[in-house]
Amino acid sequence: MFQRFFQRPVVNFISRSLFYFVIILILVYLYSYSGVGGGHFIYNEF
Repeated sequence: MFQRFFQRPVVNFISRSLFYFVIILILVYLYSYSGVGGGHFIYNEF
């Protein structure tokens, strides 16, 4: 039943789009978490 449901083109497109959107959100979160473009490290000022 589920296999037949996901073989429909519209459902397949929407599910893949949501999957890729979640991956992009995770990558953006990890990029912001790594501190790129953030404040300077405190010991760099000395």
